[in-house]
Amino acid sequence: MSGPLIIDASVFISAFNPAEPQHGESSRLMARIRDEGIPLVAPTLVLPEVAGAISRTTGDSESARSFTERLGTLPGLILVGLDEVLAAQAAEIASAHRLRGSDAVYGAVSLRFGGPLITLDREQHDRLRPAARTRFPEDARRELDGQSPRTK
Repeated sequence: MSGPLIIDASVFISAFNPAEPQHGESSRLMARIRDEGIPLVAPTLVLPEVAGAISRTTGDSESARSFTERLGTLPGLILVGLDEVLAAQAAEIASAHRLRGSDAVYGAVSLRFGGPLITLDREQHDRLRPAARTRFPEDARRELDGQSPRTK
């Protein structure tokens, strides 16, 4: 797999919360990324998305803050600010692929950095597929193992 991995908030949230359906796969992927020092890129948007989701689902704002602080200092993670150029690219992606704005921001980051977007969001995955490489965590892990991703 070439380029850094662009990680959507859904994967971080799933890795954090054992109650999430894809927790095991997301956790395994994140452990692999950490252990191998694989570079990650995410928009700064990931921080409030993750904090809000964790706080809403667990009712524990302190855990949300703590996890988000650790996430922001994750070795190998590059956080990309949403400037006017990236916002314009995301707007184009949102309109062209009928995506929510936040999903389009991750797509724009993926295109800018040339890495695959790893997400659990099926709509984001499927709608961005014509423009960017998208993977579910299991497929990303399979590619890191030198295997082909599943076909759907």
